Amino acid sequence: MTPSFSGPMEVLLQLISAHEVDVLDIPLAPIVDGFVAALRDETVSVPVEDLSEFLLIAAILLEMKSQRLLPGRDSTEPDEEFVGWEERDVLLARLLELRTYAALSDAFVSLFERASRAFPRLRGIDEGFVIRPPDLLAGVTTTQLAAAYLRGIEEKPVAVVRLNHVTVDAVTVAETVVALSQRLPAMGRLSFRSLTEGLGSRIEVIVHFLALLELCKLGHIELGQGATFGDVEIEWLDVSLGLDLGKVDSYEG
Repeated sequence: MTPSFSGPMEVLLQLISAHEVDVLDIPLAPIVDGFVAALRDETVSVPVEDLSEFLLIAAILLEMKSQRLLPGRDSTEPDEEFVGWEERDVLLARLLELRTYAALSDAFVSLFERASRAFPRLRGIDEGFVIRPPDLLAGVTTTQLAAAYLRGIEEKPVAVVRLNHVTVDAVTVAETVVALSQRLPAMGRLSFRSLTEGLGSRIEVIVHFLALLELCKLGHIELGQGATFGDVEIEWLDVSLGLDLGKVDSYEG
């Protein structure tokens, strides 16, 4: 407490920074004397955090007042003297943090006061209050119920896919192998294109190609292709070899 100010030192520093109080009007000796007297009083316990804050603020006030008393520094603004002072920034940040906590506590107090005026319902539905659900069968006759029951228990028709209109060519690889083994020895060297040019369906061409692969695997014919994507040449090797149909793979589908 001084003749020109009474209150916390943080507020004093804020008032000096806002130019509301002149630092030259604040005598620092009474402040320091009061602080020393508080330290010497054994009945008063001062936390270390408060001691460090007081020393920091007192150092800042002493620096401000000493610079104001130096000659040629009258035109210097206090804000310019604080540029780069990390200690002041830390202090102001703590003050803003405390102000935020204070505002938050006020908000919680307001919420608690508003909640204290609300009373929850402790009882259930009053006696005599009857809830009547809607009648789902209103307007439904017994005949309609019976018809709905019969519709629910009747067997559902099974979907049948009829294939009587689809024509399937009954061509097997084994039969084609036998037919080619009888034709190829007398035809000499020929191409696959000339062998299948008289066939009428694609499945027959595919079956002939598979039959040729089976004959090549059994060692009866030799297949060759002179160029990429060229015609496949077929040549019968030996007519004396017997044909074993048991070694012919069966193809389905």
